[in-house]
Amino acid sequence: MDHLTESRGLLRRAERVAVLTGAGISTASGIGDFRGPQGRWTLDPDAEKVSTLSWYLNDPAVRAKAWRFRAESPVYDARPNPAHVALVGLERGARLTGLVTQNTDGLHQLAGSNPELVIELHGNSRTWRCESCRATGPMIEMVNRVRGGDPDPRCPFDGGIVRATTVLFEEGLDPTTIDAAVASVDDAEVLLVIGTSLTVHPAAGLVPYAYRRGAAVIIVNGEPTDYDRLARCVHRQPIVDVVPALLA
Repeated sequence: MDHLTESRGLLRRAERVAVLTGAGISTASGIGDFRGPQGRWTLDPDAEKVSTLSWYLNDPAVRAKAWRFRAESPVYDARPNPAHVALVGLERGARLTGLVTQNTDGLHQLAGSNPELVIELHGNSRTWRCESCRATGPMIEMVNRVRGGDPDPRCPFDGGIVRATTVLFEEGLDPTTIDAAVASVDDAEVLLVIGTSLTVHPAAGLVPYAYRRGAAVIIVNGEPTDYDRLARCVHRQPIVDVVPALLA
């Protein structure tokens, strides 16, 4: 039996399925990954500073670089691809226990996934927040200010430092969000992992956790991961082709 047939059988028979997605699911939408061969942090190690809280808050040059990244980012024009759309079908019949994502691009919701089922471990980059007064708003407002010539847009209410509502290095994840991710795996017979290198914890830890609980793990990723050995099936073909085929 080939892996595609076996994976389709596992998914078809499962009454409850959890999904974990990473940057790889969004590359076909024009959003680059971070740790792949052509990833942003692979090609420019200093770029990781813009996602580190202390650097972002204390170094105006790093903050300006972060705003340039946002102004040039394809996120705001990106559209969901067939892999995002295919996952929406898992919600039919209450089969999806949770769509846990390491991504901050909001494409799952744009594809039609129920926001209540999307568990964003690292937050969402489509909203800004002031570090001092905690005001928030659509990130595109700030991006348009940068595109208009403001290198470091400040909060319109108190002039505080503005950031995305994402989790930066040196910050902890929201315990409630982690609990929701774990609960989604607790309820699942299959864990479908898509487009993640499985190097960042606690997200990566969901795979051995699911395995120990007896769930079948299916991994779809272009590069090998440290947890491939725990998977019933591993797929290396393009995500945008494999995921719709698995869920057809």
